[in-house]
Parts: sequence; C-alpha cells; structure tokens
Amino acid sequence: MNKQDKKIDLGRSIYELTNEFPELIDIMRSVGFKEITKKGMLTSVGRIMTIPNGAKIKKIPMGDVIKAFGDAGFIVTGIPESETAPVPQATDTPAPMTRTQQLKDYLRRLNEGEDLESIRDEFRMHFADVEASEIMYAEQELLSEGTPLHEVQQLCDVHSALFHGATREEQIAAAEAEVEASLNREGMVRIGADNLSAAAELIAIEGHPLQTFTRENEALSLLLQRAKDELMAANRPTELLKKIREIAIHYAKKGDLLYPNLKVRYDISGPSDVMWTVDDEIRDELGALAMDAEPVDDWHKRAAKVIERAEEMIYKEANILFPICAVNFSQEEWYGIYRDSKPYAVCLGVEKTVWKEAEATLKTPLNAISEGEVRLPGGHLTMEQLRALLNTIPMEISFVDADNINRFFNEGEKLFQRPGMAIDREVFSCHPPRIEGMVRSIIAEFRSGTRDSVPVWMEKNGRTILVTYTAVRDGAGKYIGTVELVQDMEFAKEHFGV
Repeated sequence: MNKQDKKIDLGRSIYELTNEFPELIDIMRSVGFKEITKKGMLTSVGRIMTIPNGAKIKKIPMGDVIKAFGDAGFIVTGIPESETAPVPQATDTPAPMTRTQQLKDYLRRLNEGEDLESIRDEFRMHFADVEASEIMYAEQELLSEGTPLHEVQQLCDVHSALFHGATREEQIAAAEAEVEASLNREGMVRIGADNLSAAAELIAIEGHPLQTFTRENEALSLLLQRAKDELMAANRPTELLKKIREIAIHYAKKGDLLYPNLKVRYDISGPSDVMWTVDDEIRDELGALAMDAEPVDDWHKRAAKVIERAEEMIYKEANILFPICAVNFSQEEWYGIYRDSKPYAVCLGVEKTVWKEAEATLKTPLNAISEGEVRLPGGHLTMEQLRALLNTIPMEISFVDADNINRFFNEGEKLFQRPGMAIDREVFSCHPPRIEGMVRSIIAEFRSGTRDSVPVWMEKNGRTILVTYTAVRDGAGKYIGTVELVQDMEFAKEHFGV
C-alpha cells in the first residue's frame, strides 16, 4: 500500500478507520488511547466517536496524534479547525449561535466544570418557548455528528429541567407533545392516537410487558423515597441501595427487548441511546455506593444524585419511552417481548403474571420446514447451517428417541465411533453386555423422571473424557429421548494447570 492509499479522514468514526487500517490501533494506544484495544469499546462507543473527540476527552494533544500518524506513513485529512486555524482577534465579531451550537456550548461548559444549576437557569431562559421534542431531535443530531454519548447524557440531564416544577397536567401535556412531535419529525408514527393513552391501554392489560415495567417502576419509586428519607435523616441507606440495585434487571430487559427494536426496526435511536447510557451509569453508581463500606466524604451527595437520576428515568420511561413503544410496536412484537421476558429474574418483588392472549400464541405449532429452513422458537436455520452448526459444537452428540432407537449422530472424528448403520437400531444393541444394564437403568430413570442427568468421567487413550447422559423432555416435561454428549476435557486441565 503506497502513501496515497494510507489516508485518514478525521471526520470518520474510530471504528471505521481502525476497521480499514487495523494498524491504527497500536498507533493510537501508543499516544494514550489505552482503551482502544478493548474490542467492546471499539465496536460500541467507537462507532460514534471520532479521533478528535476522543483526544479531547482523553486530553491527548491532537498534534501528537497527527504526528504519530504521519510518522507511520499516513496522510491526515479533516483536521479540526482548532488545530489549523489562526486564533481570532479580540475585535472579531462572533456569528450568532444556532440552537444546536448553543446546546453544544452548554455541554462544553458542563465538561469544564460549570455548575449544572446555573446552566439549567440559562437553559430555561433560552429554550422555554420550544417543545421538548426539539431538544430530543438535537440530542440525536449530536450523536450522529459524533458527539460522545456521555456528553449528550449531560444534556439529557439539563433537558429534564424543562419538566421540573410543572403540574402533573402540564407534565402529561408536554410529554405527549414531545413524543408526538419527535415521532412526526422522524416519520415514525404508526398510530395517530393519543400516545399516552395508547401506553395506558397496554399497561392496563394483565401480564402485558408494559404493565410489568410499570409495576417495577412503582416498586422502585417506593424504595427511592425510603432511601431519600434515610438520607434526609443523615443515615446511610446501604441495605436499601442493595435492594434498589435489582433495577439492573429492569434496565437489562429494556436494553434487550425495547431499545434494539426501536433502533433497528423504527430508526428511533436518539432517545434510546441516551437512556441506555443513563441506565448503565445508574446501575454502576448504585453498585459502587452499595459496595463502598468505608466512609467517603461525598457518599451522601452521590447517593442523592443517583436517586434523583433513577427517579427521572422512571418519569422518562412513563412519558417518553413507553408511549413511543406503544404507538410503534406491533401486537406480534409485544408477544415476542412477553415471550423473551420470561427467563429474566423477578425484579423488586414484582411477580410475573400471565398475559393470556400472548400465552395462546406461544402454544401455536410452528411449521417445522418453511421456505427451505428449519423454523424453531429460537430462530431459523437452513439445513446446511443446521448441519454445520451441529458438527461444529466441540462434542460428540448422539440422540436416542423415546422408543430407545438411535436417531442422530453428529459427524466428524470421534473417540467413540458411531457407525451410520446404527441409525434406526435399538440403542442397547450398540453396547457390550457388561454395560447394557447400566444404560437400561439410566434410560429407565430418565423415563420415570427420577433423574435428569448422569455425568460419567473416564480416561481414554490417556485423556480425560466427560460423557454426559441427559434426559430430553418437551415443553410439557414429557420424556422424548436421551442425548449423550462426549467431551474431551484435556483443554480444561491445561487451562487450570491441573
């Protein structure tokens, strides 16, 4: 690759640049971007972060970064004006700031340590005559321009000041206008009805996901109030905070079931991205406070702040997130969310209730083969994909049906050979007489329900082997067969130095 081909546009995201030029990772690490070697950071924050923004956050001189790239043979373009333009003279008359520039200026001042309350006052003065949807649109625009999520979140905290002190009726009206205007701006309205009413109708359905989310928030509100009372009494509500930490389950469900659907299917990314970041920050801070056993001077201040942020999130969910979901998600999507929420642990004592309408859809039989694919509740695969998947799993897999007939062996080299001629034969015919009795006993216990799994450790050809026999049951618990899994465990011995 010649030098002309090694051109870096600093306006592109870090993810895009490092994907095209992987050697940039080591160069950037050498000048101070220590977290760039973490794949999770690169593929998440890196997708919206530019190198100049990252350098500003990490306080790394852009001159050092540009020099390092040049020394490695790269041509750098898109250099920020602050690195190339002359310093304006004092007599220069600044151009009037646009609204987005004003918002960015608030962010800059917050980052430089200016008091949040003073900025809130100015924010109210300049933005009191606009709908909150304009602020949400600006948040999404800032994200698309590459502004780091944590900076946009500071703006979100200022944004919430628009609602503080208003009556409940004013809050509802403002929130409804915010959702409607935001969705109209993005062309995403699916139902032209009252958004909050749409959410309320779903919340009233017994067992509906929005009802569960709302009940969890109600339980959280009570705990947060108790924690505030303790703080007012100068106590340290450590145990209460440990209980409040269960909200991580609530946040995980939002992150897995609501946010991705909004972003991928409906292209509503701004509010979701910002809220998701706050969820993580609240969860992490609650964990830090609950685990901090030593006296810390700012502990009470930090606790009061995280409680306030958790309360604001409850409000934003009820008046922004849930209505957005209500007017966009289809009934089938809500059925899927209900189904996928089942494995999550109980949150804040809110027991799961049954949504009868959704339960009926879960019992609808699936077409086993459709359009050349095997369709299952967990997804769908072509026959080629399914075969390759089963052969890639690092185990020998054998399945015996409820009539004790061999039905399936995966392919590949095996410690215990499985001849194709054994398929459709009784499993007992494949074992020598000395262990046939053991096999019959195991299957009989599986069939009766007295046992579900039997692990057998052994040595074979000088290697440690684990053979696991497990009962296979259908959704109703009925025995439908036995699976035998053979796994070479030498890798575990090597890993743990046994």
